[in-house]
Amino acid sequence: MKVLNLGERSVLVQYVQLALNRAGYDIRKDGILGENTCRALRQFLRKKSGEEFNCKIDDVVWGKLFPYLKGYTMHEIKSGETLWGIAANYDTSVSAIMTANPTVNPLALRTGSILAIPFSFSLVAEDVAYTSYLNDWILEGLTVRYPFLVQGNIGKSAMGKEIPYLRIGTGEREVFYSGAYHANEWITTPVLLKFAEEYAHAFAAGRMLYTVQAAWLFYGFSLYLVPLVNPDGVDLVNGVLEEGASLEEAERIAADYPKIPFPNGWKANIEGIDLNLQFPAGWENARNIKFAMGFTTPAPRDYVGEAPLVAPESRSVYEFTRAHNFSLILAYHAQGEVIYWRYLDYEPADSRRIAEYFGEVSGYRVEETPSVSGYAGFKDWFIQAYNRPGYTIEVGMGVSPLPMSQFAGICEDNRLILEGGMTELVR
Repeated sequence: MKVLNLGERSVLVQYVQLALNRAGYDIRKDGILGENTCRALRQFLRKKSGEEFNCKIDDVVWGKLFPYLKGYTMHEIKSGETLWGIAANYDTSVSAIMTANPTVNPLALRTGSILAIPFSFSLVAEDVAYTSYLNDWILEGLTVRYPFLVQGNIGKSAMGKEIPYLRIGTGEREVFYSGAYHANEWITTPVLLKFAEEYAHAFAAGRMLYTVQAAWLFYGFSLYLVPLVNPDGVDLVNGVLEEGASLEEAERIAADYPKIPFPNGWKANIEGIDLNLQFPAGWENARNIKFAMGFTTPAPRDYVGEAPLVAPESRSVYEFTRAHNFSLILAYHAQGEVIYWRYLDYEPADSRRIAEYFGEVSGYRVEETPSVSGYAGFKDWFIQAYNRPGYTIEVGMGVSPLPMSQFAGICEDNRLILEGGMTELVR
């Protein structure tokens, strides 16, 4: 992790402040490593270790903050300890510990054994910007808290970052939700993560998700989630992309398009290719449209690439889809509060009915994709290739990147869409 020093302004400082909030320190998450944050951090470290601190956040300090970002810590059982006592010491519950450690007998703890201890707070923060770092920490924390979840990777980004997926459920019918194809639409990442957390919690507790029993979904469907398709681009937009040739090239590309704000207007992957214009469904039409708009070379948005599937992120989604048998896909974008459901004249069975249901439960408009954006998207290719329901969901209103003040409302609007992507397949 990057070393942070006094006076630094960064999304990474927000993560330090988030960890301190969760550890019990009341400071603003303003992204500024100022005196108030340093004071809280000094108290945090003294409380934990008694060491002196000069407000330099290095690997050692990050290591002490990580449990509060990943939502769990590890505990070695000591002689005479009980699960109830351990839970009380960490301000968590016995049930949370048992869920994270399903093979442990609470009446026969083994001295020296290691327990994963989930903290009681929600992992998905609602007031910080999201990056590949936070996405990875949350996914790790979810799989520790809920070991029935399965994590893997669909491939790597242009810069070599892994693109993780989460599988929830063991059913035969497969469904695929993905988000953050466009860098400045990163708010879709926590929307999918929040749904995963609520679903996993409901299943662990033996409860309903929203309208159906979580166990019915879990055993009937295998849901695959890729919350962040474009990690390099999202990290660029939120200012945490490491210094180097990739950042310099992105800055050079952006300089050719001075009317597009940088980095907030950046939608593409780090190589200047729009990941949702990369799929083999009318790609030549998309090229003609975007070339006519002036996007003939790598750009912050709307460049289709030299050929379909040359962007590694898009190819990873494509290959992952081909390796599965998805009955339905949702591709999350921002903004407009609209659902796009058709590609050309393709109308898979039940796709209109499901789209109308999504519109009813969310309040979003249900429309056909405008012709200027009507080709080469993931949804377009999925419908063309499989003749099954595929949807682009545009969340929120305004100019991307949307503020996190919209996050709670977006989640509320989309809960029954995300549940319905499974339940509506069997109506």
